[in-house]
Amino acid sequence: MAFREIRVVGDPVLRTPCDWITDPRDPGVKQLVEDLLENVDEDGRAGLAANQIGVSLRAFSWNIDGEVGYVLNPKLVATSEDEFQDGDEGCLSVPGLFYPTKRAWYARVEGIDLDGKPLVVEGEELMGRCLQHECDHLEGHLYLDRLERKYRKEALQQIRKMGW
Repeated sequence: MAFREIRVVGDPVLRTPCDWITDPRDPGVKQLVEDLLENVDEDGRAGLAANQIGVSLRAFSWNIDGEVGYVLNPKLVATSEDEFQDGDEGCLSVPGLFYPTKRAWYARVEGIDLDGKPLVVEGEELMGRCLQHECDHLEGHLYLDRLERKYRKEALQQIRKMGW
């Protein structure tokens, strides 16, 4: 297994929008997908964006309800407009902190696979949350950016205490 270190809050790669993948058949992209799939396939991991392992390309993997997959160049194209969820959300790049985060109940992402073929990934509840969370990562955003003011303040205080 190609273990990759997870970048944590404070690392500039997490705050930089990722580049579009121009050649999905590039061997480096194939290796990135293998690394994303291997590194997301651990207990407690729902999703992993490429920039979380230090690669500033638009790709992420997921591990939801026993389904492990990936998407390249994902675009969040639809979310439910009248159904929401506001449960606790966490992030591998903000380890140990979980806060109520409002997300759409449903999300749909369109992208491509390693052969450049169109790929559609959609889901509700946890899968919907994961798709939105990982697309945010690729834009240089963390879930902390979506927190209500009181939770964001608390999270930032915790981050300072941890020295990140």
